[in-house]
Amino acid sequence: MTSDSVRKEAPHKAEYLDSPDGVSRWMSSIGGSKLVAVDTEGASFHRFVDRIYLLQISTRDKTAVVDPLPIGVPTELGALVEDPSVEIVFHDADYDLRLLQQDYGWQIRNVFDTRVAAQLLGIRAFGLAAMLERYFGLKLDKKHQRADWSMRPLTKDMLDYAALDTMYLPDLRDRLKEALEGAGRWSWAREEFTRLEATRWPADDDGTAFMRMKGARDFNRRELAVLRELVTWRNAVAAEYDRATFRIIGNEPLFEIVKTQPRDTAALGKIKGMPRGILESRGSELVAAIERGLAVAEDDLPRFPRTARWDRDPDFDARVNALKTARDAIAEKLDLDTGVLCARDRMEAVARAKPKTLDDFDRIPELRRWQVEVLAPAFIDALKRHGGGGKQPDPASVVVDAGDRSPYKA
Repeated sequence: MTSDSVRKEAPHKAEYLDSPDGVSRWMSSIGGSKLVAVDTEGASFHRFVDRIYLLQISTRDKTAVVDPLPIGVPTELGALVEDPSVEIVFHDADYDLRLLQQDYGWQIRNVFDTRVAAQLLGIRAFGLAAMLERYFGLKLDKKHQRADWSMRPLTKDMLDYAALDTMYLPDLRDRLKEALEGAGRWSWAREEFTRLEATRWPADDDGTAFMRMKGARDFNRRELAVLRELVTWRNAVAAEYDRATFRIIGNEPLFEIVKTQPRDTAALGKIKGMPRGILESRGSELVAAIERGLAVAEDDLPRFPRTARWDRDPDFDARVNALKTARDAIAEKLDLDTGVLCARDRMEAVARAKPKTLDDFDRIPELRRWQVEVLAPAFIDALKRHGGGGKQPDPASVVVDAGDRSPYKA
């Protein structure tokens, strides 16, 4: 990229809106727009309950940074983004869609995700900063990546940084869509975008989230009971202070408490990483939580739920390996990341289903239709030839073209 292609200035100036009237005027100024880029800023790194603390919106020639704290729900914007005739552009839509649905109840039904588009094109550096540098020669200052967007007032630097999250997205969307169409992958992207419409936060926790913590499976049932009490206590304190849980006490010292089970604050103070302020103000509560875990009756101790059991199949791993060989060969020919083309859990679903025809893939809901179009013939061939650990398919023999059902032609 030559220096001539580097943009010295933003394509237009962003407006900061912190009143309902300001939002109404700005919305009137973009009336009729059929493409809008949207981004949200939460504060999960700082706050216990994440919520929307800032909204960025861009058309092709206007950008606004909306402060929802003094405004509340910007209903006019909601009417726009929920209109199925308006295309809403995100970069990495998952988090934004969850927050918008959680806080405002918005259901967005016409999504374009530039991150997904980039991955389907085989772009490995698909973060927004990398994409803006790749396509526009723009280098973002990373100092605000973990900014506390719940703080007020926001600095001008922070507002300028936030505006860049959407300002270039309409142009980026155009370039990526053109590339997808040229590569015969636009139908792939449309399927992925449609699936994003159903993105939601998972249902309320059923009290077993502590079991999903990394390292929890190393504990016995008694230790799990202590962990459950400690996590419940930490969540309550984090909610009271409205701080991220790790800012109350990190997982590492929490796990050490589970293992050593100190019975008084003096012993608790010897735990490496134990926050001094928490020890002094709430140490007795921590000890009480430990005692509660130790007092749980044997019959009531938590246990991990049984995982799905499959009939013993000595050829299963051989089939997965055969599928992986076929997938890797196709990924190399398409210049795609192997995980983007087909993740391991989806290959395992294929290995269990053992499809023999293209129609058999209809019984494998884990696979996208575009994956079936690209991979099914090679997968069928791989399963026929794996022979329960026999000769694996030769990668050079895998054919990418899936006939009339494939977007690919030799």
